[in-house]
Amino acid sequence: MLSGLKNYPINISAIVSMADDGGSTGVLRDELGVLPPGDVRQCLVALSNSSENLRELMNYRFEEGGLKGHSFGNLFLSALEKIEKSFSAGVEEATKILNVSGEVIPVVDKEVNLFMVLNNGKILRGENEINHNTEIEKVGIKKIYLEPQVPASKKAIQRILAADVIVIGPGNHYCSIVPNFLVKGIAEAIKKSKAKVIYNCNLVNKSGHTENFSLDDYVNSINSCIGKERIDFVTFNSKKPNQQSIEKYEKGKSILVGFDKSAIGKRNYRVIQADVLSGKKPKFSSADALSRQRAFIRHDSNKLAKLIMMILELGEYENFIKEIN
Repeated sequence: MLSGLKNYPINISAIVSMADDGGSTGVLRDELGVLPPGDVRQCLVALSNSSENLRELMNYRFEEGGLKGHSFGNLFLSALEKIEKSFSAGVEEATKILNVSGEVIPVVDKEVNLFMVLNNGKILRGENEINHNTEIEKVGIKKIYLEPQVPASKKAIQRILAADVIVIGPGNHYCSIVPNFLVKGIAEAIKKSKAKVIYNCNLVNKSGHTENFSLDDYVNSINSCIGKERIDFVTFNSKKPNQQSIEKYEKGKSILVGFDKSAIGKRNYRVIQADVLSGKKPKFSSADALSRQRAFIRHDSNKLAKLIMMILELGEYENFIKEIN
């Protein structure tokens, strides 16, 4: 989404979760005591206007030796954090080096960990453990929270309050999307903001997490995290992926997100249906330990960005064009 949006004359502030503790990121957190660089790296690369070679370098993963599985970009950001004595300061320096359009903002500048308590009393510790658990939906969630409770970055709060549009998702619901709303101050800022709120609905559900989720379930969950019905628009993919791609998920079990079209007009938000499906086959490094978990049914960055820009101007068009016969 970010790589598509950077082509438009807008100011972009990407606010990134700091709860990741899997793969290369998890190892660096444990061994170096740094904040998780993985998601920030991906946002920086997406918004970078540097050469293709430099962007590939940032995503390059070592395939052998002691650095096997690590991406160069993760090591680069971890080194900058050590040099600058602050992860946020390191990210700002990386923004200059990579010639980034807009800014990438870690939602917190201190270590936090994601916890989930299931209805059977079991406690899942860390984003990685939650991500690998397949009984969350079956058992049910009693509580999900961050520990320790630390305030959100002041810059993140400022950008939310000043925004014309707040865009949420797509992404792993419990491990990437929800954690941002658990940070002290984020939900409150979204409630106070005058911005339009757009939610990009996921293309597929996650096995064991959101298998039975519909579009409305995702929206209700996010609004519940915010504490107010703040979502104004939802983008929903109208094109079905090819059967071969669907069958790669859970041995043919279709887990495409459902949408009840009969409820149109009854919702407090508007659903914008469009073909936002990517036709490209994603490439993953053989050294990527999490490659099997990464989605291969994906949004098209340019289609999604174009749709978001259309939504921004929708109100103006509707006020101007009263009727088309």
